[in-house]
Amino acid sequence: MEYRQLGRSDIKVSALCLGSMTWGEQNTEAEGFAQIDRAKACGINFLDTAEMYPVPPRADSYGATERIIGNYFKARSNRADWILASKIAGPGNGIDYIRGGQLKHNRAHIADALNESLKRLQTDWIDLYQLHWPERSTNFFGQLGYRHQEQDFTPLQETLEALGEQIKAGKIRQIGLSNETPWGTMKFLQLADSLGLARAVSIQNPYNLLNRSFEVGLAEVAIREQCGLLAYSPLAFGMLSGKYANGARPANARITLFSRFSRYTNPQAQAACDRYVQLAREHGLDPAQMALAFVTRQPFVTSNIIGATSLEQLESNLGSLDLALSDELLAAIETIHREQPNPAP
Repeated sequence: MEYRQLGRSDIKVSALCLGSMTWGEQNTEAEGFAQIDRAKACGINFLDTAEMYPVPPRADSYGATERIIGNYFKARSNRADWILASKIAGPGNGIDYIRGGQLKHNRAHIADALNESLKRLQTDWIDLYQLHWPERSTNFFGQLGYRHQEQDFTPLQETLEALGEQIKAGKIRQIGLSNETPWGTMKFLQLADSLGLARAVSIQNPYNLLNRSFEVGLAEVAIREQCGLLAYSPLAFGMLSGKYANGARPANARITLFSRFSRYTNPQAQAACDRYVQLAREHGLDPAQMALAFVTRQPFVTSNIIGATSLEQLESNLGSLDLALSDELLAAIETIHREQPNPAP
């Protein structure tokens, strides 16, 4: 396992991070435990969750994923072996049951969200605490273009100050961003540097062969500012595995179960996906492993967040670490990208 520096901190995280958003929905607690054990045996030391999980979010399952992880720590007594990341939810997204739908990133809400996460996780600290998505209206969750809307939102300085207070209290070690834009990322970093506030060490955004929009405005920021990408949806909700080819909808698969997940299923994305899957097979590779290896090798990626609903899928994901992509294959990937760029942002 390769370990990479988390921003400018002294923390090193595995190149693969174990995602958990299916635990409590598609996966039982026992299955979550088994996935964590297998990931640990492979050298993964990085575990990502969120107060909102599992996904799709519902009031009756809110916090279930963090509770599963907390029960794991209690059962295994190995909390100190893990770099644990979680997130505070933002406004919108159809959520009105968390803090009464008042999801500001202000002092009161940050303190409340963090304390409740710590209880569920049965730990005294979270290593990386992230803002799950911006409080302000901007382009994320599939929106490429920006349409300006005048609105009030918590000043970013207040958010950073509140997070810094929790660092001083020992409840979090580092902070990160998620689903953030180039402006938001640079503004947070500029405020931190100029005012001596907590500095983001990472940004968790989508990145995969069907959505390389991170490269346009954020890749340079990630490298120059040492605020690396924690890439989520590296398989585009499983589309890049090839299992949904020709309109197939395998039983119990995420896109089959939940119609709301349409981000990667438009005709343009399906057409590009078919080309990537075919390319992998022409080179004798597993399509999912090729897609994961492409993400992990990028110089702006700190860790690639893998997710699985079975140990077999997890084993395949872990196998991507041993896959080296040839120059010929990378050139072919670029050809497809030029002809069908970002069909599923």
